[in-house]
Amino acid sequence: MKTLLEIKNLKTHFFTHEGTVKAVDGVSFKINQGETLGIVGESGSGKSVTALSVMKLIPHPPGKIINGEIYFEGKDLLKLDDKEIRKIRGKKISM
Repeated sequence: MKTLLEIKNLKTHFFTHEGTVKAVDGVSFKINQGETLGIVGESGSGKSVTALSVMKLIPHPPGKIINGEIYFEGKDLLKLDDKEIRKIRGKKISM
């Protein structure tokens, strides 16, 4: 099967006056074409921050993707500029 989305060791942190919040700290998963993945967890566990990281919608500052890889249809999303990610966001990836 063709890999649609692959996330490797994603780390998204928020840097505040009170310290660093490790909202996502080492998330990895892979979704193949035709598969469905549900992400569940308690409030504040990083579900939304994971999805926002994939779409490059983390408010910076204070948030920043500090490590990891995000591939969608073989493209490295973290290397795409704003214009390129806008072509994907909302049309192919949404939350």
